[in-house]
Amino acid sequence: MNKFADTVKAYVALTKPRVIELLLVATIPAMLQAERGDVNFGLILLTLVGGWMGAASANTFNMVADYDIDQKMRRTRRRPLAKDTVSLREATIFAWVLMIASFLWLWLLADSLLAAGFILLTIWFYIYVYTKWLKRRTWQNVIWGGAAGCMPVVVGWAVITDHNGGAFNAGWHSWAQAIILFMVVFFWTPPHTWALGMRYREDYEAAGVPMMPVVKPPLEVTRQILGYTWATVITSLLLVPATSWIYAVAATLCGLWFIFMATKLHLGVKNGTPVKPMQLFFLSNNYLSVLFVALSIDAVLGWDTFSTLLS
Repeated sequence: MNKFADTVKAYVALTKPRVIELLLVATIPAMLQAERGDVNFGLILLTLVGGWMGAASANTFNMVADYDIDQKMRRTRRRPLAKDTVSLREATIFAWVLMIASFLWLWLLADSLLAAGFILLTIWFYIYVYTKWLKRRTWQNVIWGGAAGCMPVVVGWAVITDHNGGAFNAGWHSWAQAIILFMVVFFWTPPHTWALGMRYREDYEAAGVPMMPVVKPPLEVTRQILGYTWATVITSLLLVPATSWIYAVAATLCGLWFIFMATKLHLGVKNGTPVKPMQLFFLSNNYLSVLFVALSIDAVLGWDTFSTLLS
């Protein structure tokens, strides 16, 4: 029984559940905002299950591709493949099954072929563009590879619009909101990941992964972190016209806190004082969670938006 439980835990670990939690957090507010004022619980649940399988597949494929470097990094040595708890062949089969199941689930049960197509595109991009190409070749890996982590927003938006007359018939203003949410996650990813990279710089260096904190001076890293933090907050405010004061207040306050902490990290490095980059890493998680929870509440209540009040 213990062996069976250990095997189950190993397969769950392959999916990187903590990463998936963050991705799913982005899906729900996107769906709620796409159908502002109405909540389709069944469709949201179907999308979350399909999205979970797609993200689990991508993460498992990622562990298969990173098998060699995971063995060299302290942070990843306890992963199932690095410990040989699960074989590469078994993990690969598991990933393929999840990918096919995710595609069919979103297409046939969530009734959105576009969302199903986005899932396949996301998995391909994450594995072949980010993991196998960018990650090991350039310090800009996180910048461009992070686009894969933005796709849950688009997947959720596609499902809702497919059920409201067709995704391609939605007005440009509707998809503009999806693009803004996509870009919020896109700009958020570098400061989030580089803060972690500063903490585990030696790990990435030992594995030969050219993360920015490995190949650039700390001051340049924190300068870039600060710049992307500003870009994240400014982009989040572009959604204000399509929301009420609830989202506007939350986006402003948590955005100012995010900028404050990024500035504190940058000034600490600039002045040569001890810094704790993991504080920013954890704060970045909280920032995105608060932002999207506020958007969810705002969308469910469906109060008049700023654009409506000003028209």
